[in-house]
Formats: sequence, structure tokens, C-alpha cells
Amino acid sequence: MAKKPQRRRRPDSNRNKKKKVCQFCKDKVDYIDYKDVAVLRRYMSDRAKIRSLRVTGNCAQHQREVAVAIKNAREMALLPYLNR
Repeated sequence: MAKKPQRRRRPDSNRNKKKKVCQFCKDKVDYIDYKDVAVLRRYMSDRAKIRSLRVTGNCAQHQREVAVAIKNAREMALLPYLNR
């Protein structure tokens, strides 16, 4: 049998990075309000896209709640669907 070629490993630059902490868990927030536009804008990109869980550092539960709150705020015309 032929031996499989070994895969190259990535450099260990990402190993020492500290995991981001969910700001909502840290502040013990129980409800994410869709009317709080200033908070929701931090979780949107400059193109008005919802930033991912990896980028924001939120836990999965709060990331879902942020996404729902942003979508509700868009429906109420508090936030844009897109920025050009």
C-alpha cells in the first residue's frame, strides 16, 4: 500500500488567542430589545449585514436573539436592510 502524504499544519498563531466573551452573558442581559438601535448596530457590518458569531464573540443563544432583534428593527424601519 502507498503511504498517504502528511498534511502540513498551520502555524500556531491562532492558538494563543483568547476566546471572545459574550457581552450579553457578561452583563446578564435577559432580553435584547429591537428598539435599542445603538447596541444592534455594533452587530452589523458597514454593509448592514449581520455579523457572524465568530466575529462578534456572542454565545449561540444570544447571537440568535441579536439576529431576530435586527430583523425586527429592519421591519420597523429602525435599521437599514442595506447600506450603499
